[in-house]
Amino acid sequence: MQLRRPRQSLWVILFQISNSIAIWREDKTIAVLYRKKEGRRLYEIRAAGSTRRLYTDGVLHSQFNPRRLITGSVWDLLWLGLFFRPDPNPKRVLVLGLGAGTVVRQLQTLFPFVQIIAVEIDPVHIELAELHFGVDMGRVKIFQDSAQAFIAGYRGPKFDLIIDDLFSGAAGIPHRAVKCSGPWLSRLEKCLMPEGFLAINFADFAELKESAVFKCLGDGSRFKSGFELRSPSTENVIAILMPESMYSVDLRRHLSETPVLSKALEKGQLRYQARRLRV
Repeated sequence: MQLRRPRQSLWVILFQISNSIAIWREDKTIAVLYRKKEGRRLYEIRAAGSTRRLYTDGVLHSQFNPRRLITGSVWDLLWLGLFFRPDPNPKRVLVLGLGAGTVVRQLQTLFPFVQIIAVEIDPVHIELAELHFGVDMGRVKIFQDSAQAFIAGYRGPKFDLIIDDLFSGAAGIPHRAVKCSGPWLSRLEKCLMPEGFLAINFADFAELKESAVFKCLGDGSRFKSGFELRSPSTENVIAILMPESMYSVDLRRHLSETPVLSKALEKGQLRYQARRLRV
């Protein structure tokens, strides 16, 4: 996971100020808990109070706070689409791009019996997920591999949710590591259950617009509806593709009916915008 910084609009600046104040109140100092140079890559874990953040080459990849399930950022959006349905209970989830495991830990907390497979090409990220970011390694199967190779060779049971969180970066600017093309989406679809959801992370709307997502929506397509999900803290856009017609009002209602998420909504911790993808 790599986050793209939002444009410096007044709204974004105010959000960043409030977020900074919250961090300052929690702990006035930021400590570097871990620092490792591996080839040309630099890995750092920085702590502010109870929150830990993994930076690889200066770019934020993962965030963890043992006291809080919700991050208030893009990681929440990767699984949020499940709540377009009432009382979601995914049996199997595939995460492409583990990072240090933020979304895996969230899924393990929300769905205690879910089976998770995660694919991550960076061995340092896998190591840190267990040691510093609260991932229960007994409840996730991790493959150190490229997503393309894993998907090409996968012949196992299909998934209720596939999360495509594949990012790279150059000069601190994130971009997708795998082009979201028609062939790539077709390969992901083959790994989904008929009623399965697909969540894809894009650095911004321009990257989503250039993808093949819009071509796989609508009549005659597997996915009958889709939404873009955003967090006010980043420019990232999550595309959630679903096999039946859904409505944003349903998402809000189902979140409000889930106690742990309802509290996060009331406290302003779970922030999102949902907009229908138009073909």
